[in-house]
Amino acid sequence: MRRLDTAAADFDSALEQLTAWEEGSDLAVSQAVADIIAEIARRGDAALLEYTAQFDRLDASSVAQLEVSRERQLRALDAIEPGQRQALEYAAQRIRSFHQHQLQHSWQYTDETGNLLGQQVTPLERVGLYVPGGKASYPSSVLMNALPAKVAGVDEVVMVVPAPGGELNDLVLAAACIADVDRIFTIGGAQAVAALALGTATVPAVDKIVGPGNIYVATAKRQVFGRVGIDMIAGPSEILIICDGRTDPDWVAMDLFSQAEHDENAQSLLLCPDSTYLDAVAASIERLLPGMERADIIRASLDARGAMILTRDLEDAVAVSNRLAPEHLELSVADPDRLLPLVRHAGAIFMGPFTSESLGDYCAGPNHVLPTSRSARFSSPLGVYDFQKRSSVIRCSERGVQELGANASVLARGESLTAHARSAEMRLKPGR
Repeated sequence: MRRLDTAAADFDSALEQLTAWEEGSDLAVSQAVADIIAEIARRGDAALLEYTAQFDRLDASSVAQLEVSRERQLRALDAIEPGQRQALEYAAQRIRSFHQHQLQHSWQYTDETGNLLGQQVTPLERVGLYVPGGKASYPSSVLMNALPAKVAGVDEVVMVVPAPGGELNDLVLAAACIADVDRIFTIGGAQAVAALALGTATVPAVDKIVGPGNIYVATAKRQVFGRVGIDMIAGPSEILIICDGRTDPDWVAMDLFSQAEHDENAQSLLLCPDSTYLDAVAASIERLLPGMERADIIRASLDARGAMILTRDLEDAVAVSNRLAPEHLELSVADPDRLLPLVRHAGAIFMGPFTSESLGDYCAGPNHVLPTSRSARFSSPLGVYDFQKRSSVIRCSERGVQELGANASVLARGESLTAHARSAEMRLKPGR
């Protein structure tokens, strides 16, 4: 891992170069996805079957055959190891409990002239959940995306998961069963996103699509946005650790690995005002890395985008963190409560040396779907609020409309919108 120093004259430019990330698909991917969406729109189930056969080597005579029955989900739940089932149920309980605190409720009040004003909060009707499939196993992603929707009161959660060659992961199906997912289709890629957004004769159209995927899935989500809502377009995983030099260096090294093992583009940063401690973590990295199953990916990630940054003090480290708005921020210090008020931008904040980021990924309770690529400056973790919408409620009294109508008339005529003005004026008593 390279070394940077916030006191160096070239620090700002070096940091920008290190953390720059240009997201987005190339023209070939964008065109391929656009063609797939157009075919799904034109031919529906027939196109979906053709793409599933082409990309996933899964033949079926109808899309209905690609739907996973509740019985199959229950078999998967029974097939996994008892320890795995217990871990999934434990995580689900904690995730559900945390997200219940996020529920928003309708409210109203009456002003001094008898006008009723308020907000009606309602859940989305139907949500689509994309889950990577094949040999990949991401049951935690199922729980993190489906449970907030269920807590919000979404009527129907429709999950799509590719099954290359017909291979389905029992852990993923078990998680879907525990999260009470309503329908599951073994379809994937841009064609699955298009089917969810547009609807086909078999796959119902949804109001919002959430969940991770490859570049084709991300590009498809971007292209259907506006017809449906989406959660976010996620970039590479990120972790930024601020340490006071007291945490076991092996712990910090492994925390850096925990994000670097995702892929070569992941970013792991350590900030500390103690250069001797940075040396100790570097030694831990070299000693522990050869024993990691994903050692090649971790080393590539740390070499390309990782860094240890010497800061003037802990406050300086927080200032750098706020500039980067990391997905995951670990405050691995003796007194994290002192630093917390200084943090302006982060997807999730992990307080103290015992709180590894990995706990948040699985079972702490808060959502692990987090903003990346500095988008934590303006966005938040996935939550119940992403599955609820708000409608304004206005009811004018006969008395109240006299005051409101007169003011609306003045403003409307100022904008040369005469029909607006007259609509308000017709409800005024003579002489107003």
